[in-house]
Amino acid sequence: MARAQDGKAGGRAHPAAPDGTGYNSHVLWTERIPRTLLGLTVGAALGASGLMMRALTVHPLADPGILGVEQGAAMFVVLGILFLDVTGVTGYFWLALAGAAFTATLVDLIGTRTNAGSSTLGLVLAGVALAAVMSSLITLLVVRDEAVYAHLRFWSLGQLTGRAPVLDDIVPFAVAGLLLALPFGRTLNVLSMGEEAARGLGVRVERAQLLGAAVAVLLCAAATAAVGPVAFVGLVAAHCARMLAGADHRWSLPLSMACGAILLIGADIAGRVVLDTARSRWA
Repeated sequence: MARAQDGKAGGRAHPAAPDGTGYNSHVLWTERIPRTLLGLTVGAALGASGLMMRALTVHPLADPGILGVEQGAAMFVVLGILFLDVTGVTGYFWLALAGAAFTATLVDLIGTRTNAGSSTLGLVLAGVALAAVMSSLITLLVVRDEAVYAHLRFWSLGQLTGRAPVLDDIVPFAVAGLLLALPFGRTLNVLSMGEEAARGLGVRVERAQLLGAAVAVLLCAAATAAVGPVAFVGLVAAHCARMLAGADHRWSLPLSMACGAILLIGADIAGRVVLDTARSRWA
């Protein structure tokens, strides 16, 4: 009877050996491996998104949150908790993804119709403005409800803990975004020469910028919806890729994906080691 009960840890049956190898195998396949795969996927998505946004905005400090994607995702999560009673991780994912897509569309509609001098600058200004407005609305909605604040805090703390169930949901979006981003390096090289030079070389600048922004937002939205906002990965991965591969986006783009994946997994491992060490020291 004891062996049968041990073999159902975590709600799934698995062989339980006297030396604990059954339990270790169960944890490995249901927790560790999915968590690692999720971290690699999210890190690669953030790395690609960060480099593409940096290239499109021609700004060294551009990161995946500059277009208001994270704030839009958080807004929809708050609305879902308030009015739809959504509390599960998978529910957060779909709400955040819808919010990110909605915000990206709104930023594009506003940014491309401004007289900011260039379409990329218009997108940046629209994203910053919408992010500020949404952050204020989120604070207004959350500060009055402790339950909503508790649920939002769980999602808004960028982490891999407890997020493995959304791996199947994020993979189609992340893989599609990464496959679309990889051949975009040549276009980013031309756009980095300036809009006039790009037009002279036959590139439809507005169309290329819109497609690039859409791919970058898709990657950022999927990653943010899965694990919450993790802004530093896209920024740091893009800088590391540029340092290692130079300005050629055909090489720096895939390298940024690798740097993002390694950085996020390294940060997760370091965080767990520090926490375990602190617990053992204070125990």
